[in-house]
Amino acid sequence: MIRVNDNFSKLQESYLFSEIARKVKAFEAEHPEASIIRMGIGDVTLPICEASVKAMHKAVDEMGNRATFHGYGPEQGYAFLAECISKYDYAERGIAIATDEIFISDGAKSDTGNIGDILSTDNLVAVTDPVYPVYVDSNVMAGRAGTLTERGTWSNIMYMPCNAENGFIPALPAAIPDMIYLCYPNNPTGTTLTRSQLKAWVDYALENKALLLFDSAYEAFITEDDVPHSIYEIEGARRCAIEFRSFSKTAGFTGLRCGYTVVPKELIGYDSEGRPMMLNKLWNRRQCTKFNGASYVTQRAAEAIYTPEGRTQVREAIAYYLRNALILRSGLAAAGLEAVGGVNAPYVWVKTPRGMTSWEFFAKLLGECHIVGTPGVGFGPSGEGYFRLTAFNTYELTLEAVERIKNFRL
Repeated sequence: MIRVNDNFSKLQESYLFSEIARKVKAFEAEHPEASIIRMGIGDVTLPICEASVKAMHKAVDEMGNRATFHGYGPEQGYAFLAECISKYDYAERGIAIATDEIFISDGAKSDTGNIGDILSTDNLVAVTDPVYPVYVDSNVMAGRAGTLTERGTWSNIMYMPCNAENGFIPALPAAIPDMIYLCYPNNPTGTTLTRSQLKAWVDYALENKALLLFDSAYEAFITEDDVPHSIYEIEGARRCAIEFRSFSKTAGFTGLRCGYTVVPKELIGYDSEGRPMMLNKLWNRRQCTKFNGASYVTQRAAEAIYTPEGRTQVREAIAYYLRNALILRSGLAAAGLEAVGGVNAPYVWVKTPRGMTSWEFFAKLLGECHIVGTPGVGFGPSGEGYFRLTAFNTYELTLEAVERIKNFRL
């Protein structure tokens, strides 16, 4: 008899964004005339930058030539890309990250889900609430989550509410977790932590021997000076934090798939007998066993975004989406809706009007405005009564969406 991982049966039937896609597909079938504007899933609309396109063409030509063909690459990623990451993402900010602390992958989603492979299933997990669903679901799959409660939370996961009452800033937990997921700029709320606020988390983790799993996939959207781009800007973070980065939103690589994870060599965990273990070595072993590396062509495309031309082109794309975010914020305010985010992030977090639930607002916005967003409750119980819109659609459709919302009958 084939046995399955019972933890998968604990998961909800459908992943949040799959459920949204199902509902939208059903609406389209009933209303084929509707012109739907999608602002739900965080997919980009601009093409990848010209520098990356040229780099991929060159790399493809290399792959078609016996003298320059590349087969299996290093599981940790090619040195040419790791060196660019070390220099431009870290050294330019005064941060020393060695190339053998950088692990290039097919995206931050994969790495944030897979990092639990090297960590004990006995660890107590804490997440901000609302939260990117992968952090929770991957721990359910691993067996760390416990059972699902009537409130929609998991019995062995600590939820740290982020709401209007606390300015969307989570409080340091009274009970001490082993693993703490932080995503800043935040998905879904679009809010940030200042340098002093992030320092409080690093100090807390060091004092309590906790591991910070810091997702900075949206750091390129930061516009304010007091918002750190990397957790390693904070003293001591190398001893308590793993950082995840992505090229998906930064450079439009959602279809190419490329990101990286930084695991400092000072970072120590302990086995069941209390012996110290370097997490860098454990993650390297995991990647060498379960991952064959991101493709050569993709990594050459990622390398190109660090050229002068690539950096300029990426900044232009980021500015394009941030303009969309500003349009959304302004339009929502004009429509009498409260919202946060959109300043240092491509997400705008909207309070639903007149006490509507998140899914009620989803249905009303889709049915009357033909706009797709993401119900906040899908990110956790504290997301109820909120709604996420993304700035990743086109400028023209963002303007159109705002006009529709302004005419929305609240």
